[in-house]
Amino acid sequence: MKIRQRRKNTFEEPGYWQSFSDMMAALLLIFILIIAITLSIYRQKTTDLEQTQLKLNAARQELDDARADLAVSKREIEASNRELEASLAELREAYANAASTQDELAAANQAIADAKAELAATKSELQDIVGIRTDIIGDLQTRFLNSSMSVDAQTGSITFSSDVLFRYNSATLTEDSRNTLKEIIPMYLDVLLQPDYQPYIAEIIIEGHTDTDGSYRSNMDLSADRANAVASFCLAPENGLSVDKIEQLQKLLTVNGRSYSAPVYLAGTQEIDMAASRRVEIKFRLKEDEMIEKISSILNQQTP
Repeated sequence: MKIRQRRKNTFEEPGYWQSFSDMMAALLLIFILIIAITLSIYRQKTTDLEQTQLKLNAARQELDDARADLAVSKREIEASNRELEASLAELREAYANAASTQDELAAANQAIADAKAELAATKSELQDIVGIRTDIIGDLQTRFLNSSMSVDAQTGSITFSSDVLFRYNSATLTEDSRNTLKEIIPMYLDVLLQPDYQPYIAEIIIEGHTDTDGSYRSNMDLSADRANAVASFCLAPENGLSVDKIEQLQKLLTVNGRSYSAPVYLAGTQEIDMAASRRVEIKFRLKEDEMIEKISSILNQQTP
């Protein structure tokens, strides 16, 4: 029995070690497999990590670019805001200026309208005055129709020869000249000072003129003295004018001495007519000259 048992143990020992060796080989294989799988997973994770890092870097770059773009956009928005504020300020200023200009324009339009109305009224008055001159000259010519004195058809003036009124180089009226003036002066002034015409008369003028003999200064004194002599005659109550007419005449009368500044020439020549140059003229000026000045003033005010 012992022999059999011993033989049995002898045959059974190699099988045990063989199983152990197989087990160890299997464990080694499993270990190697685990290491291989671990390395594979590591490589995969490393690759994934690198790709993730690249993506992260790309994302960071995009973020940096976005931040840069945002900064640029912010600066542009700030610049736009400044421009907008400047534009708003300009708009407010323009609006204020427009409001001021509108007020000025309204005032200017009103001034123009007022000036036009005044011009229309003045024009109407001037047209009336132009017609008045014709009426006055016509009435004067009618009054002097049977007189030796003639009325100038253009100006309505009457002219006395100094040789008829005064002696040579004298400013004292002769007796004959007084009678002549007493007849003529009331006829002339009654027409000018009648109620229909008097409001249109701006001035009644008595002018003395001389010839060219002597100096200008001495002739100036002589012509002024002769004009004043005629004016004094006109203003004397005993010479034909009523007190009312004399008072009206005093408000309108102007007396001038012209020396030889306005001589009379022989017809068709440049030769002075010495006798005709020695004269005293009585004439009138209507308010049309004042009206013309007034119209010119209005037109000048309308000119920009």
